[in-house]
Amino acid sequence: MAKLEYKKAYKDLYVPKKTPSIIRVPSINFVIINGTGDPNNDQFALATSALYSFSYAVKMSYKSDNIPNDYYDYTVFPLEGVWDLVDKTLPSTDKSNFKYKIMIRQPDFLTIDLFKQFISQTKNKKPNIYLDKIEYTTIAEGLCCQMLHLGSYATEPTSFEMMDQFCNNNGYKRISLKHREIYLSDPRRIEPLKLKTVLRYKVEIEV
Repeated sequence: MAKLEYKKAYKDLYVPKKTPSIIRVPSINFVIINGTGDPNNDQFALATSALYSFSYAVKMSYKSDNIPNDYYDYTVFPLEGVWDLVDKTLPSTDKSNFKYKIMIRQPDFLTIDLFKQFISQTKNKKPNIYLDKIEYTTIAEGLCCQMLHLGSYATEPTSFEMMDQFCNNNGYKRISLKHREIYLSDPRRIEPLKLKTVLRYKVEIEV
């Protein structure tokens, strides 16, 4: 069975250039948890753990007695986050004011019935109160500006400035203060200077 490696199969989405570019993102299925507050707190860690526990239950389902229809082997997709502010009058440096959706992309064979089944299985094997908060949905981002950010999360504003300038120079306009981050590195294992994060936000062609 050939294994789907997301960095090869969807290179344009997960291995962008270190300079800004425009991309049209298709509809993608995700499991999602909504939250607010500082991502350095225990609640965020529990929510992240719940998403990974569920995702690995789906991934390892080929070992079960009831293998999902159309199952194929694949690498579990990376954690992603869509970030916004609760109170938009406050500075973005106030982490307690963050509003977010954290999520992990799911394989095409996952149906809503299978989602419910795997949630139940995961609750039994790895109890976590945030499993009750997981939603299964489809997101279509459409036209976006993105780039690969290298380094600490604290230095992301420099990359966003590059993206803004690129859009201004090429006839695109950012349409939302929200932005997406795709975490290609584990910050627990890699030093901040070597972190790789995809940054992305929605745009439209400026008339």
